[in-house]
Amino acid sequence: MKTSNFIKISVIIAIFSLMVTACSKPINEAKQGLDDTVKASTVEITDIHGTVSIPINPKNVVSLDNRTFETLSDWGIELAAAPKAVMPQDIPYASDESILDIGNHREPNLEIIAAVEPELVIIGQRFANFYEDIKALVPNAVVIDLNFDVSETSNSPGENLVNGLKDSTTTLGKIFDKNEEAEKLIADFDKAIADAKSAYNGTDTIMSVVVSGGNIGFSAPYTGRVWGPMYEIFGWTPALEIDKSSSDHQGDDVSVEAIAQSNPDWIFVLDRDAAVTTTSDAVPAQDVIDNSPALQNVTAISKEQTVYAPNDTYTNESIQTYLELFENIASALSK
Repeated sequence: MKTSNFIKISVIIAIFSLMVTACSKPINEAKQGLDDTVKASTVEITDIHGTVSIPINPKNVVSLDNRTFETLSDWGIELAAAPKAVMPQDIPYASDESILDIGNHREPNLEIIAAVEPELVIIGQRFANFYEDIKALVPNAVVIDLNFDVSETSNSPGENLVNGLKDSTTTLGKIFDKNEEAEKLIADFDKAIADAKSAYNGTDTIMSVVVSGGNIGFSAPYTGRVWGPMYEIFGWTPALEIDKSSSDHQGDDVSVEAIAQSNPDWIFVLDRDAAVTTTSDAVPAQDVIDNSPALQNVTAISKEQTVYAPNDTYTNESIQTYLELFENIASALSK
């Protein structure tokens, strides 16, 4: 009798153990699935301050980085706030009344960022100096800094520009689940670089300038605004080099006569006013170049070898802008 009871108890214990094991398996699987879901809903990215975890497709996004506006707009990403005062007017965000205007980088209304309760704030370029202020203002948001500008003493401005644009595009693709779109942009960008590089004959001299307020400023090789890094990227031969060059937004103060005396084979022009002036008073850069008496006998003018950056370049230094510009350069140099 005792033996029979022992056997029964043993069977009951065995059945109970099997039931516990069977139940624990789906529980563990469910826990693992939950963990995987949490992991899949966030992505880790590295900016110039370190590695951070960001929700994929975050809500209430604020972007302050001019280099991101066209990319985010093309991808259909909604913004809660942005600095419309330094935004290209042909980008839909600029006329979207639902997007609060933070103003420009000189006198921004940062309180607007807190008001929209963002999950993500993207900083870069003009607003890079406000990183700590914004982090303190929105402690519950993820704040990333996509700025990749380097000092004027950098040994590799071309590599910095190319890698910076590509890395930022990859980062945005991860955050907004647009990886395929990001890869396509980067592939097109790489092709445009290769085409522009192969189109240059290696000997023609290049002059790059910034036209602002009717004046022609010198955009120096390596350091100059927009054009500078391209001397390294494409191996251009400078028509003119100066001591103590800068990245000044209006170019360095070099006389038009000095520019003419260098007799460049090509002139590349950034029209700053086209991007920042909303009145009809601004003189188009092409008119300034064409009507400059000192430049009339320059090879670049006589041979019609002048290339203009897209009109919104000064406030839209996105990967799309450079892609378009590089394609234009390749087309011009190939003729």
